Amino acid sequence: MISKPREQASPVLIVGSVAFDDLELPSGAEKDVVGGSATYAAYSAALFAPVQIVAVVGADFPEATLADLKNHGIDIAGVERAAGKTFRWAGRYAENLTGRMTLDTQLNVFADFRPKLPAAYTSTPFVLLGNIHPALQLEVLDQAQKPRLVAADTMNFWIEGERKTLLELLSKIDLLIINDEELRQLAEDHNVKRAATKVLGMGPKRLVVKRGEFGAMLFDDHGCFFAPAFPLDNEVDPTGAGDTFAGALMGYLANVGELDAGTFRRALMMAGCIASFCVEGVGTRVTSKLTQHGAFARLAELSRLVQLG
Repeated sequence: MISKPREQASPVLIVGSVAFDDLELPSGAEKDVVGGSATYAAYSAALFAPVQIVAVVGADFPEATLADLKNHGIDIAGVERAAGKTFRWAGRYAENLTGRMTLDTQLNVFADFRPKLPAAYTSTPFVLLGNIHPALQLEVLDQAQKPRLVAADTMNFWIEGERKTLLELLSKIDLLIINDEELRQLAEDHNVKRAATKVLGMGPKRLVVKRGEFGAMLFDDHGCFFAPAFPLDNEVDPTGAGDTFAGALMGYLANVGELDAGTFRRALMMAGCIASFCVEGVGTRVTSKLTQHGAFARLAELSRLVQLG
């Protein structure tokens, strides 16, 4: 359980993208859905802790959405508004939502994004580096002043094309959060447990492997811990579920304030529950309205599902 009230929680700094998504889902087409790694992670982290985001949007990005982020306790002083259009992604999901095809990617103002931390952000103790170029992630770390916990995400594109820079990043972070496909590619080993050992040898103290509907795994000095996914009656949109997971994980850790093995394991369970809410609606429509009470109720339900007696 969370042991400190929200107002005492340490802030979480999230650096990533804010975007528009055009989605073709089994339930129908959705246009101009507000997405991006920073957006998804910020809403979930804000359930537990104050949040600061660093991102860039274009002239077309609605002020009302920025105001909604602010109303959730998210500091948007680090969101730059640049001339031009906001980053846009379009994708089509398979009928069973297990696969997706990118239809269009328009980087727009995100192409020239160079994260600049406001002075008040440089001493933030919990830092989440969203899925951006590893060189930009390193630039953020150059501006940060001895953060207590640095977590990072990455993707296949950077693993393949920017491996040297990514390895430099891995030597400077505490926690890597990736999916099982990315883990196998990074470690060049199909066996998840062996691959995890190899990646931990690259620098990070802990590794979280996201496996979608099959849960998540935590690897650290205490061994391996498995957290099951919450079973859903209806899945609508998996976009941003991984970023939601990462944000919830960091927000929970920042709220509790402890970084021991037990807290990380509880954080993993909570993050999976929050990510399951994300999948139940389009974009952030569900997670932006979620409360701590709802999150803990689902965690309690998941805990009952895994009791042995």
